[in-house]
Amino acid sequence: MSVSKNPSVSIVIPTYNEADHIEAVVEKFLASEYSNLLEILIVDGQSTDGTQKKVIGLSRIYPKVRLLENPRRIQSAALNIGLEACRGDIYLRADAHCNYAPDYVKECVVALQKSQAVNVGGAQRFIAANTFQAGVALASRSLLGSGGAKYRDPHYNGYAETVFLGCFWRSALQDIGGYEVTRKEDSELNFRLLQAKGDKAIYISSQIKVWYFPRRNWLSLWRQYVKYGRGSCIMSARYADKLPLRNKIPFFGLLVLIIALIADLTVLNGSLYTIPLIMLGLCAIALEAARITLKYNNIFPDEFWYHPKKPVPSLVSRWLCCTIAIATMPIAHFTGFGYQLYLRNILGNKDNCFFESRSSIPKHNSPVKAKIKA
Repeated sequence: MSVSKNPSVSIVIPTYNEADHIEAVVEKFLASEYSNLLEILIVDGQSTDGTQKKVIGLSRIYPKVRLLENPRRIQSAALNIGLEACRGDIYLRADAHCNYAPDYVKECVVALQKSQAVNVGGAQRFIAANTFQAGVALASRSLLGSGGAKYRDPHYNGYAETVFLGCFWRSALQDIGGYEVTRKEDSELNFRLLQAKGDKAIYISSQIKVWYFPRRNWLSLWRQYVKYGRGSCIMSARYADKLPLRNKIPFFGLLVLIIALIADLTVLNGSLYTIPLIMLGLCAIALEAARITLKYNNIFPDEFWYHPKKPVPSLVSRWLCCTIAIATMPIAHFTGFGYQLYLRNILGNKDNCFFESRSSIPKHNSPVKAKIKA
């Protein structure tokens, strides 16, 4: 890994239909406070909304901007293409649908050097531009909505199991072969980093500030967490002897509840009181959503709301959407986990079809083979 005081940075941004956001994100990075930003690689999955045209236009103005093609249209494939093509000492993975502080790149480099980690990042700070997003953003501040993940805490500083996005020493990322799983690829990658580099491989700094827009509606949130559940099932099977038991507790906890409910309704005539227990659980979720909504009520307009032309959603609508979000996340995750188990154990489908094959990533300064569109 680099020992330079001013290491070069390559930013890799996977995109698909991001024409409305890509220019602002690229221009913000180009105006970064960090002096040795080497390149910005946009790896596009065959967008149909004019994203590529906008990136090509940016590349003609700014030589640091390059467009790479991702024919597989899978995010992990895009990240590997970027890894193969980039030349910087540092590989900074970015998202086209986030907002970044002006000193984001600089603070990533500072944290990477000071922590002696191989991957660093900041908290995933949720912001909202509509009412449902407001509920999801609030849910992210609840233990029920975040699962206690350290990267959801904007005040946390220290080592962790995973991190939002990520800023890596490129050589460390190459050493473990890049990204692999198509969903939850960040968690899977960071798990392998911890296995290879030790428990101080990943660091979170509260000085690294990035704001994330969650899914805009219920169906999108449901689909997102179903896919997360499928990814968790694949990881649980692949690393069965290495992952902690807590990764499986949410699925099997809900499974036991469902089995108990069916037995209660068909055989035991309600003697297990599962329906009252479920109603009590829903009330607990609603009360937790109310607590979170009230806790952040005064700072919501400044810290969570990001739409200057729309009024802040009402307290009741925020509470309702927060309740729906907290309830949806574990149920959707359970559904995805169970569906993947069904595919593998009942239908006999292999999980490998959901893994991005780690092609031979060139070591350090090997020739670039990624296809570049001009």
